[in-house]
Amino acid sequence: MTATAIAPKPREMMHLNTRSDARGAARAALHLALILGSGGLIAVAPGLLVLPAMLVMGIVQAALFAPFHETSHYTAFKSRRANAVVGWIAGLPALHNWHFYQQFHLAHHKHTQDPALDPEAYPGPPTTLAGYLLRATGFFHWKARIEVWVRAWRGDMSAYGAFLHDATAPRVIASVRASSTLTVALAVLAGLMFGWGAVLLYWIGPQLLGQPVLRLYLLAEHTGCSEDANGLTNTRTMMTHPAVRLLMWNMPFHAEHHLYPFIPFHRLAEAHGLLREKLAFVGEGYAAFNQELVQRLRAGRV
Repeated sequence: MTATAIAPKPREMMHLNTRSDARGAARAALHLALILGSGGLIAVAPGLLVLPAMLVMGIVQAALFAPFHETSHYTAFKSRRANAVVGWIAGLPALHNWHFYQQFHLAHHKHTQDPALDPEAYPGPPTTLAGYLLRATGFFHWKARIEVWVRAWRGDMSAYGAFLHDATAPRVIASVRASSTLTVALAVLAGLMFGWGAVLLYWIGPQLLGQPVLRLYLLAEHTGCSEDANGLTNTRTMMTHPAVRLLMWNMPFHAEHHLYPFIPFHRLAEAHGLLREKLAFVGEGYAAFNQELVQRLRAGRV
């Protein structure tokens, strides 16, 4: 990237704003098939081999964050209703709520990398190896999800006043109450019908194993990028394996998404082709990124 690089204006990229119910349905069907297939692996895995099978299921479950995120922009499908329904359901396994996340994520796009205003900047990039390992456990994710549930049931979302306005709060509270109730009800029903071991094998265990993988994936999006409003420098795109792009609904083209959030997932690769030479941070893989980050943390260079 040159110092004078300028991103195309949004109107110059509008030709990529072609949303498709068929594309969204196909990708959602593939994701569902992967969940069912990984569940089948758990069912037939003997002995301790159930653990890697649960990890596979966990990664696929955690990757539901991709359609959850994509639908929050109404770009996974052409139909707004399809976006809302699929997104709301996709958030349930990880205790997410779609309506809350929409407000949270809108603020992230508006104030990307602003430590004071970007809600996704908390708790900030890790500065020690211990902090990195704590982030990898998923601790902050689960803590935040439970806090949203508790505050919604109390009817007081004032803690999120920086991005959740009074007029929107009642709808969000109702949605969080509904999603949390449904999540608990489904877990209890599954436990009563199939045994609590099934809940552990097919949901709790996979989530605990899969969320750390997602946490390390998400670290790459902005860690080490500029803390300013320049979309060419404040977000990282990752040139990862095609299978990762498929599972994550092309989210690795993250700088492109931040610059033009109206572009649907299935056209982000085209956007990358137009922008690659202008982007400051284009990584070669998530494993390499995390390996380098750990080395820097161990050396005290972060």
